[in-house]
Amino acid sequence: MASEIEVIGWAARDTLGHMAPITFSRRALGPRDVKFFIKFCGVCHSDWTVISGEVYNPTFPVVPGHEIVGVVDEVGSEVTKFKVGDHAAVSAYVNSCGSCRDCERKLPQHCKGKVRVYDSVNPADGLRTYGGYSNLMVVDESFCLVLPKNLPLDGAAPLLCAGATVWSPMKRYGMGKNGDRFGVVGLGGLGHIALKFAKALGMHATVISTSPAKEKMAREELGADNFIVSKDTKQMEVCPFPPPIFSYRNKDQEMLDFCGEKNLVCTIEKIPIDYINEAFKRMLKGDVHFRFVIDVGNTLKPQN
Repeated sequence: MASEIEVIGWAARDTLGHMAPITFSRRALGPRDVKFFIKFCGVCHSDWTVISGEVYNPTFPVVPGHEIVGVVDEVGSEVTKFKVGDHAAVSAYVNSCGSCRDCERKLPQHCKGKVRVYDSVNPADGLRTYGGYSNLMVVDESFCLVLPKNLPLDGAAPLLCAGATVWSPMKRYGMGKNGDRFGVVGLGGLGHIALKFAKALGMHATVISTSPAKEKMAREELGADNFIVSKDTKQMEVCPFPPPIFSYRNKDQEMLDFCGEKNLVCTIEKIPIDYINEAFKRMLKGDVHFRFVIDVGNTLKPQN
């Protein structure tokens, strides 16, 4: 049997969340697997909520990261979607039961047996799962997304969570006709990409924000048609709120294909891996220009 693959990454070892280098193993390439070198990984607030124990009690060490993009290095004999050199992406899950109603409907993210990209045990190999704050992934091609090659890898990384989170409900509720009116509450990591989607779909977009300082950027950089300061009662009087929309993500590949067609990516602040502890501190204070993205390929090196 082929040997497991040694991987380097950064991990938290307790709920204080301090990140430090780690070495661990991923399975050897199987017939349905895609192996790719991770080039960039987005930093999502949910990474912190897992590490800190806000959601559940994690099993340490935890290597976070679920906005993962890279370049394919090797494919198994039964892989059909990828070849060496392709750009690949992985998001929140890497396995499911494959036989329940949700899996049969190609909605494995709803499967009760789904396996998270980190802090789970994958029955496919019996190994713990570790996320994208690492240099290499091995994943079944069913859970690997095709990233259009024209998209810059760094800006594309947060599409795997931030982008998918807003794209799915927008499409579920039929948005995207020219002249549709769209409101974005808050211009942060999710809000800014929702605004980009709305404009790319030809919609009339209004940003509602607590910060007047964001108006210039919203209009001039991101194309907002209107900007309302939520603290201004007069402005808010003419701003009726429909019910908020939400749906589970199930259109990730469609979203990536659309972004490829429109050359659309997230606005990011790129950081080296050894800046991650400071990045978490800044993220918790809201001190980030939309999204942090770790430059894994250029900054994650073996420790001496």
